[in-house]
Amino acid sequence: MDFTPLRRHRDYRLLYIAQSVSFLGTMMTYVALPYQMFQLTHSSLKVGLLGVAELVPLLMTAFVGGALADSVDRRRMVIVTDVLLAAGSLSLALLAWHGAPPVFSLYVLAGFMSGMNGLQRPSIDALMPRLLPREDLMAAAALSSFRGSFIMIVGPAIGGVLIASMGLAFTYAMDVLSYALALGCIVLIRRTGAPEEAERPTVESIREGFRYARSRQELVGTYVVDFVAMIFGMPMALFPALSEKLGGPGVLGILYASPAVGAFLASVTSRWTHRVKRHGLAVTIAASVWGVAIVVFGFCDSILPATVFLAFAGGADAISGIFRSTMWNQTIPDHLRGRLAGIEMVSYTSGPMLGHLEAGLAAAAFGVRASVVSGGVLCVLGVALCAVLLPRFISYDADEFRKAQVAR
Repeated sequence: MDFTPLRRHRDYRLLYIAQSVSFLGTMMTYVALPYQMFQLTHSSLKVGLLGVAELVPLLMTAFVGGALADSVDRRRMVIVTDVLLAAGSLSLALLAWHGAPPVFSLYVLAGFMSGMNGLQRPSIDALMPRLLPREDLMAAAALSSFRGSFIMIVGPAIGGVLIASMGLAFTYAMDVLSYALALGCIVLIRRTGAPEEAERPTVESIREGFRYARSRQELVGTYVVDFVAMIFGMPMALFPALSEKLGGPGVLGILYASPAVGAFLASVTSRWTHRVKRHGLAVTIAASVWGVAIVVFGFCDSILPATVFLAFAGGADAISGIFRSTMWNQTIPDHLRGRLAGIEMVSYTSGPMLGHLEAGLAAAAFGVRASVVSGGVLCVLGVALCAVLLPRFISYDADEFRKAQVAR
């Protein structure tokens, strides 16, 4: 893996550390909050409703957060929302410390923190390209994939250990500490100021972001291909049922961890991606590989091959993410990055949610294996259809795009 961005650029290094520490704390809360809800209610349905409580505010704030990221100092926006997120985690810690809180309060806090994430994430995504030269953005995308996959493996494990040994209040307190450490790093980043062509955040400015996205077929391709892959090729909702055939409850954690392990391995061996210039084609191939791996996974009758092909799928998804991120960061104008980041955030958030629904409905109608296999097949067919309908996405060449921009 190419660590050049971390070695050469102080402000990017600070942002990377901040995101790593903060995400580690978030993964602890990711485990703690559903666990606390189940302990209070003994209802899987009420645990599942946490997802609804988080998704609705996120969808409401992501576009607003994108517009704000293009109108104010993005560094300052990250600082303000980081303080509010820390306040949300502190509230969870205090409620857990005082005993059994009202169930409604957990839904409210989950929604509040999700909404704050919707406001913050576009500013973080739009800030990063300002801290790096264009030639380091591919390496930065791989580093982001490495960070995400690694913390998704270790974060929930640490959270589980803390819950068992120190309790929920202490676990939430560690999330508060992670926000405090991240805030310290963000404050040390040099001021960036608002984008040069900043405008007031209005409904019209949000619409401008959508108009720009529609005008760039290669950007539409990154959204649509990933959306199709997540809807049809996302079998995680079926892992509990599949675990009964693959070895019982003991293998459930292995199934959930396998895609992240594959993504981690793909990230640490990603230096070769610098040589690829046809990014749209690379995304298409990677998404197709994801679908094929899911099809084969659906036919597995033992845990070892199932783990291997899930890891293969996760690795393909990580490679797709590296090229998608590079396309966004290298081609989107600075004054529009926040709004486009908001659109992308809604896309990758809603895709897996709808994928869980699709997998569950197909399993109820045709069986678990049929749901997994058909989903993988539909993923491949859907990606192929996108390739046919979006020729500029497939033909996108990073070098040619740069030459065209210089010529203008």
